[in-house]
Amino acid sequence: MTRILIAEDDDALRRYLPLQLVRAGRAVEDAANGGLALEILEREAFDVLLTDVVMPEVDGIARARRAAVINPMMCILLITGFAAAALQVNQMLALRMRLLSKPFHLRRLVEEIDGLLAPP
Repeated sequence: MTRILIAEDDDALRRYLPLQLVRAGRAVEDAANGGLALEILEREAFDVLLTDVVMPEVDGIARARRAAVINPMMCILLITGFAAAALQVNQMLALRMRLLSKPFHLRRLVEEIDGLLAPP
């Protein structure tokens, strides 16, 4: 079963996404801030990190870079509602990283996760 860690500071989205992803057959944990997400990544293995780009403590770009060091095989899906952040992120995306702009439909989120996990 695919394990996903969601790092999202928006309480409503952080409650909604795990419920929907579990219904889609994924195992999900969540973190309310970037620092907590990194702590969880240090002690547990995940297949996917789903992280907001703009967050307090540790921003999504720094978190993605650190997560890639912690677990180079983990896929990273960055989400953002800010166009400027999206442009910056698009310039740094690696093979196992993608960007999804908010708002998004759950079906699109699942497709992106599946696409990241598919063999190249």
